[in-house]
Amino acid sequence: MICGVLAGRTGGRQSFSAGSLWAKEVVLGGKEGWTEFALSKNVTTGTGRFGYPCIELAPNSFVADQQTDLLIDFENLKNPVSDGNYKIKRNNLKATNQTKLEKYAGLSRGPGGLSISGEAGTFFGTEGLPGSFSLEFWLCPSVAENGETVFKWESSKKVGGRLVYQVLNAAFNKGHLEWTLSNLFDDDVNPNKSHDLVLKGTSTLVPDTWSSHTLSYNAENGLVEYIVNGITEALVYHTSNGREDGQVSLLQLGTPSEVVFCPDYTGKIDDIRIVRRPYSVQDFQSPENAGIVGHVQYVPKGGSFITKPIMVSTGSKLNSLEAEMSLPSQTAVLFFVRSGENYYNWTDDYPEWKPVENGSQIEGVTGLYFQVAAELYPDGNGEHTPSITSIKLDYYELPEPIPPFVVNAVAGNGTVTVSWNYSVDDTAGGYYLYYGTRPGEYLGRMAVEGESPVNVGNTTSFTLTGLENGQIYYFAVAAWSAYDDRVVGKLSKEVFARPLARLK
Repeated sequence: MICGVLAGRTGGRQSFSAGSLWAKEVVLGGKEGWTEFALSKNVTTGTGRFGYPCIELAPNSFVADQQTDLLIDFENLKNPVSDGNYKIKRNNLKATNQTKLEKYAGLSRGPGGLSISGEAGTFFGTEGLPGSFSLEFWLCPSVAENGETVFKWESSKKVGGRLVYQVLNAAFNKGHLEWTLSNLFDDDVNPNKSHDLVLKGTSTLVPDTWSSHTLSYNAENGLVEYIVNGITEALVYHTSNGREDGQVSLLQLGTPSEVVFCPDYTGKIDDIRIVRRPYSVQDFQSPENAGIVGHVQYVPKGGSFITKPIMVSTGSKLNSLEAEMSLPSQTAVLFFVRSGENYYNWTDDYPEWKPVENGSQIEGVTGLYFQVAAELYPDGNGEHTPSITSIKLDYYELPEPIPPFVVNAVAGNGTVTVSWNYSVDDTAGGYYLYYGTRPGEYLGRMAVEGESPVNVGNTTSFTLTGLENGQIYYFAVAAWSAYDDRVVGKLSKEVFARPLARLK
């Protein structure tokens, strides 16, 4: 604590004097990570200074083109399909703003997932030879347990007069994502040949970390490959000789059926896309590809977030805001703060937001609650984003004054006079007298002077009248701060007295 001399008190409250306040701090982000925001727009989490999570702009998602068969971006959770002739059959996913792209992602918390069906002409809504394709999405698993399924399509086709079961499946196996393709090609009539094609990833998927996944098929050369974060991890040429120069086995889909994302998966998923062409290196959705047509970039309007109200203590004064940031050339971050004693009546514009500079002294922001807002802006080409690793709020807290050490109670006829010595704490500006009819429960309402506690001012004796004779009463005294009478210290020891009518 920083000790000092108490300045004169005016009307129960006065300006702050740093010499009589506790210096404290609150840290947002950093090694403890970021909690959920009250509101966020176009921001996501990344890796900041010292390897800690940071807040940065969310890359803008793909814009559908003529080759896009399906785009699910979760910006409208009631109908997350933003492009493509697919209908929602079942949607158990929730919206989350902890996203990789744009504003929202889908959150899966177990069995159920998102089930869709394609209309005639779509990739999964048409029987026959669909040609080349790439199926891609972003994942952020919570656990990545064995058997968790991210994608599943099941159907059947007729081969030689009999039905053949077909499966396209993506599930976790030992921390990796593994694709299984069963009976999907036109050469699956050979009974002596395995009709299961398995592509195993090599990257261990880290919980709570976003990664990009793509399954691609090229009908020109038979190449089937699995790509993670733009790098091929498994591939096979599904041809007569297993090489690029062999006869191509064409993809052949059977009866149209539902496509299910996250049927048994815990975690987040974002920007699901089916494109009617094989994957190319320019398709990877990364900030490094910003500015290339068809790639993500940061939108010029930037993004923002607002923290939930941060509870400190009554009458606290915000001294400064210090942010650990990365600011590439031409990028910018603006900070705003506000405060109050009761956030339940706050609106978007009340209390008023106050712009503050990183590391500069802040004046006029006091209260029980603080709230922080930030706006992040990319560079002019939308290629780079600022990032915020942590925000430290330095503030002064009013200390609770020490209660009186000596308290006495003397009963009268329907009255009790309680007296005490002055608090040894020079920050005490006055006293509250608590009373009630049960030990430790000061809920009295019967005294003429008012219900418990009674603000008796800066005095050392007070008489309560209108009490019931024969009823025992319990009392305690607490000091309130000369800086702010809403700051009340601990209770003194308890005393008791029983009013009685004395015979004359």
